[in-house]
Amino acid sequence: MLSLTNKRLLLGITGGIAAYKCAELTRLLTKAGADVRIAMTRAATEFITPLTMQALSGNRVHLDLLDSDAEAAMGHIELARWADLILVAPATADFIARITHGQANDILSTLILATSAPVAIAPAMNQAMWADSSTQDNLQTLAKRRYHIFGPGEGDQACGDVGMGRMLEPGQLAELCAGLFETELLSGRHFVITGGPTREAIDPVRFISNHSSGKMAYALAAEAVAAGAKVTLISGPVNLSVPDRVNCINVVSANEMLQATLQNIDGADVFIGVAAVADYRPEKIEPEKIKKSDEQMQLTLVKNPDIISEVAKLEQRPLVVGFAAETQNIVDNGKKKLQAKNLDMLFANNATETFNSDSVSVTAITPTAQTELATANKNVVARNMLQLISEQLATK
Repeated sequence: MLSLTNKRLLLGITGGIAAYKCAELTRLLTKAGADVRIAMTRAATEFITPLTMQALSGNRVHLDLLDSDAEAAMGHIELARWADLILVAPATADFIARITHGQANDILSTLILATSAPVAIAPAMNQAMWADSSTQDNLQTLAKRRYHIFGPGEGDQACGDVGMGRMLEPGQLAELCAGLFETELLSGRHFVITGGPTREAIDPVRFISNHSSGKMAYALAAEAVAAGAKVTLISGPVNLSVPDRVNCINVVSANEMLQATLQNIDGADVFIGVAAVADYRPEKIEPEKIKKSDEQMQLTLVKNPDIISEVAKLEQRPLVVGFAAETQNIVDNGKKKLQAKNLDMLFANNATETFNSDSVSVTAITPTAQTELATANKNVVARNMLQLISEQLATK
């Protein structure tokens, strides 16, 4: 069954007659569960209207690189980071030539240059243009850069010619897009992931907590499921929807999170400690609301359990992956944490840039290597993280 649940797909439309098929393509992508945003070149608007694409996608269509209204809402760099996949359909010979040479003179070519997400193109042109050596050289260059080339097909063309150059049908393109996410990289693996903040009660109405949104953990859970894994997500209080097919256990405090982790860790292949667990909790929880007075209030705090260290100490331990949200000396502090807690891998990032953000950049650290993952949407980064984790699993 075609599924693009929770996937963010940016559909780029260029100026070819096959642009009319993008109405049906958008309908199919949306029906499969994708959140579809549209970027069109000016030439594309001669073949299908932005209003049509807006109505079908449910989102505003991006047309201009220098658009003050669009930049105020979701600028082109944020849109490039937002996407899990960029699909250009139709991709004309002119547009293919421009992106091959790194041009960024309209909204769509700029998005492609700025994204870390996979890019797929669906060529559509006259058969003679398709066969031209310049076009073929450009396509070979893009293939070497790991662009996905969808098609083209063969048959009757709008100009009356017959041959290669027809854009693939919308159903075929939707299937190919879904196939990019169905890698089964982690088939049969069991992941336990902690996410979000913990809340440590002071009294019935007050607590100690932090700014963690849980977005990174939820992105990892969603992408791990998409890669074939069984996922148990142990979540502190967040305002996020649980990804499809993820077993979510809701907790509040650090002690509750530890208990849930130990109850579910048996047989797990990977433990990822993404949660921002409060380091301390009040020694005593007042049974009634503390009334405000003129006197200073003092709280005695005690240390919370270190959940990831407890998992790392287990005799039958999974691959243990940690996170270090730092504000200074990010990589050095990450390396110290990796060693001190006996972790197999750690992802270090800037805490002030991560909390409540939809994008992130991280440094992956193991005892023997260090890898930079560029700033991108958290789902894209999560997919790259899981690729690195799968490589560690292969050596374990």
